Amino acid sequence: MARVMLDRVDMTRQSKSYVDSVHAVLTAAGLFEGPKYMLAGLTGMAFKFTVHRKLLPLSVSAYGQWGNEHAPAIENLGLLTVWDGGRTRHPTFPHYQRDAVDWVRQSLDAGVGAVYWLPEFGTICGYDDEDGVFYVQDGRQPEPLIVLYDNFGLNATPFWYCQIFGGRVALDPAEAVLESLRLAVRDWETPHKTLPDTELASGRLAFAYFIAGLQAGGYDERGADYILRDYVQVREEIADYLRDVRHLLPGLGEAAALYGELRGRLDAFRDCRTASPEGGGRIAPDRIPALCALLREAEALEERAVAVFRRISARCPDPKRATLPRWGELTPR
Repeated sequence: MARVMLDRVDMTRQSKSYVDSVHAVLTAAGLFEGPKYMLAGLTGMAFKFTVHRKLLPLSVSAYGQWGNEHAPAIENLGLLTVWDGGRTRHPTFPHYQRDAVDWVRQSLDAGVGAVYWLPEFGTICGYDDEDGVFYVQDGRQPEPLIVLYDNFGLNATPFWYCQIFGGRVALDPAEAVLESLRLAVRDWETPHKTLPDTELASGRLAFAYFIAGLQAGGYDERGADYILRDYVQVREEIADYLRDVRHLLPGLGEAAALYGELRGRLDAFRDCRTASPEGGGRIAPDRIPALCALLREAEALEERAVAVFRRISARCPDPKRATLPRWGELTPR
C-alpha cells in the first residue's frame, strides 16, 4: 500500500480556479516559472469572459467545453497534458473513473499533482492506498479535502474532469505571446461556447448579457458579485501580462496601454459592490446604472485592444488556422 503527499503544491484562490490550480501544480513540479498573471495570459485563460443571462455563479467556469478550452491553453506553455472528463450519468463512467484513478496516482508518484473538478477546480496533491483516498485542495481552507477513490469524479454537478501534465519543450516567447493574442481574439469573437445552449454568452456578447441581466432585475446576486470580482481580477492580470510582454511584438504596447487605462478604472468597478445581508458581497442596487456605464466603457476599450491583437496576428503566418486537416476542422475522436 502506497502513500504520497506533495507538500509543495499550494493552491491559493485568486484568479479563475483553473488558473489557480494549474499554477499550483506546475510551479510545485518545476514546470512553470513566473507569476500567476503570466500563466493566465500565456494560456489565454485571462481573456475568457462568460456571463449567464441570470448572472448565475456558474458563469465564471462555464467558458466552454473544458477539453477544447484547456488543451490549447496548456499547449501554449509547451507542456504535454492528459485529461479526461464528461458526464457521470454515462454508463461507461465507472470504467473511466477507475482508469483516471490509476493515472492520477502515477502522476503523483512522479511528483506532479493533478487538476480536478470539485466543482470549481482544485488540485489533487496526494493519495493513500490503504484508505483509498485522494487529498484535494480547493484553495479555500488550509487542510486538504478527502475524496474516496470510489467517489472520484462524483460531485454536485453532472460533470467530472481531471487533468495531469508531463514533459515540457521550450517555446519561442514571442510565438507564445502571439498565440495567446489569437486565443484572445477567438474568445472575444465567439458569442456562444456551449451551443446549442445560448443562455451563456462569451467575449463581446458577455457584456450585453451582464448589462441586460443587471437592468432586468431578478438576477442571482451572489453570481453577479462573483462575475464582477472575476472580471476585475482577470483584467488586472491581462494588464500586468501585456505590460511584461509588450516588447516582444511590435505594436503590442498600444494594447497594453488600453488595458492599462482599463485597469485605472477597476477601482470604480469595486465601488459598485457592497456587503450582502446574507453575508459576502453583492452589487449595490443604487450603483447598477454606474456599473452598466462602466461595462460599456470597458467593452469599448477591450474592442480597441482586440483590434490591435488582430492587426498583430495578421502580420504573422498562422499555420494552425491556415492549414485545414484532411478530416476537417475537428480532430478525430
